[in-house]
Amino acid sequence: MNYSETLEYLFSQLPMYQRQGAPAFKKDLTNTLALCELLGNPQTKFKSIHIAGTNGKGSVSHMLASVFQEAGYKVGLYTSPHLTDFRERIKINGQMISEQSVIDFVADYKADFERIKPSFFEMTVALAFDQFVKNEVDIAIIETGLGGRLDSTNVISPELSIITNIGYDHQQFLGETLPEIAGEKAGIIKPNVPVIIGEFQQEVAEVFESKAKQTKSTLRFANREWETRKQILEDDKLLLHLRHYDGIELEIESQLSGPHQAKNLITSLEAIRTLSDAGWKLTREHFKSGIKSVVTNTGLKGRWQVLGRNPLIIADTGHNREGLEPNIKRLLSNRKPEQLHFVWGMVNDKDVSKTLQMVPLESSYYFCKPDVPRGLEVAILVQTATDLGLKHISFPSIAEALTAAKGLAKRDDIIYVGGSTFVVAEVV
Repeated sequence: MNYSETLEYLFSQLPMYQRQGAPAFKKDLTNTLALCELLGNPQTKFKSIHIAGTNGKGSVSHMLASVFQEAGYKVGLYTSPHLTDFRERIKINGQMISEQSVIDFVADYKADFERIKPSFFEMTVALAFDQFVKNEVDIAIIETGLGGRLDSTNVISPELSIITNIGYDHQQFLGETLPEIAGEKAGIIKPNVPVIIGEFQQEVAEVFESKAKQTKSTLRFANREWETRKQILEDDKLLLHLRHYDGIELEIESQLSGPHQAKNLITSLEAIRTLSDAGWKLTREHFKSGIKSVVTNTGLKGRWQVLGRNPLIIADTGHNREGLEPNIKRLLSNRKPEQLHFVWGMVNDKDVSKTLQMVPLESSYYFCKPDVPRGLEVAILVQTATDLGLKHISFPSIAEALTAAKGLAKRDDIIYVGGSTFVVAEVV
């Protein structure tokens, strides 16, 4: 099989959560452990950092990878989902693995896949671990896919566990309450491995503190360690002046300028400080240069990404309340509601009504369906928007919706492309 045929096999033969939803979710680690055993247990042969959380884990993963690269380490990076190329999920020093490595992996183990019957995600985790060993990485930054306790990545013994924050997402798998969801995320905390929690949230703090006590893990809440003295947000740049409780002050510039990136940056900073204390050769200068070059170093896309100007076009993968609310607030801080144009699509396991109640009533909406099986039918968006009194037009594709928005937006307006990772994937 060539590369396109290999991908077609993966997408069609292995259940894929991003496309199919609940049927692809596996409730234990049996398949992952079987694949690891097949590969000689690669998860035991590299050092790693494990990252979970409702929002921000992808950004934190890329920030940390960039800092390690600046410090001269060879860095593996595993994240999900991908936007335009499957290989975005597995990178070595910011470069996607080769097409041939994917072809060879599937060819070598296709018969085993048919015996073990892994999900797409389980197979991808196994491929990542195999590549990290073959490329002899110094450190692998590994993002969970969904949850933590039963996530396929949770077979590693990391140097550090990180949980960014807890919000409502994937309740059908993780629990209906924030403490229940936190309990699933806390499953990545390992015995005697330090843990960083990005945000102190009163409702779930005790969950993490209790788990850390059980595992004898040191625990710190990043946003209780650092104070933001000054913050400047520009379209494609973030400037932060931070002060640690012990008196250290840092001025940092980031290529990631979304309204939530200050929190992610502070989480990453506290992680680097913890790893530095543990013996990793990571300095403040490495951190500053890594954050300043995070997009350049890692190729991260879809996080408050500026696609055009006059009108300003921004794409962002935020797709739940905690991800969307800060984005909408920032849009409204720069423009009047009637100057905003939303190219919008969703997937079918999200609460459409709750989501659309968050957006400005006076703005213009261009509804479309992302080109994946889980894509929400436009008719459902249209009906909900009509009930809420939103001004909208519907389109058969995301490309046509964006073209229409460009045609109707004035020079000083903003076009925001979002609602789902898969909408953003079609424009970046």
